[in-house]
Amino acid sequence: MASYRTVLVGTDGSASSFRAVTAAASLAAATGATLVLACAYLPMRERDRSAAADVLGELSYKVSGSTPADDALRAAREHAVAAGARKIELAAAEGDAVDALVSLAAEHGADLLVVGNRGLNSLAGRLLGSVPSAVSHRAGCDVLIVHTTSGR
Repeated sequence: MASYRTVLVGTDGSASSFRAVTAAASLAAATGATLVLACAYLPMRERDRSAAADVLGELSYKVSGSTPADDALRAAREHAVAAGARKIELAAAEGDAVDALVSLAAEHGADLLVVGNRGLNSLAGRLLGSVPSAVSHRAGCDVLIVHTTSGR
């Protein structure tokens, strides 16, 4: 097995993505690699931002900008630490998940990009393509697809 120095794992804050984080963190801990927790986010349209501000008031900042991604990354860090990762970096990037993960992997010099398998077995994933499938074709490094869903 290759010795990985930098492992980047994508998370969206979902339970299945945290299973990928745990797997990546265990691998990083075993190899002494730096673990980069990565999350993509899309900017909120002004109309949606205004609606959120009306409903949420002072708490509207929680759904705008990179705040949701930052929240997902903080939660992912807890999973990574629990799995034994010691050197952890956080990276949020604006854009489509595939573009963001591939770019962040290159930017951080990742030897391994880890994603969950969510979307591979769905009809939408088969018709439109899934994040794991697209990442595996576009990444400039090794890709590990972690089985994080039941496949149903």
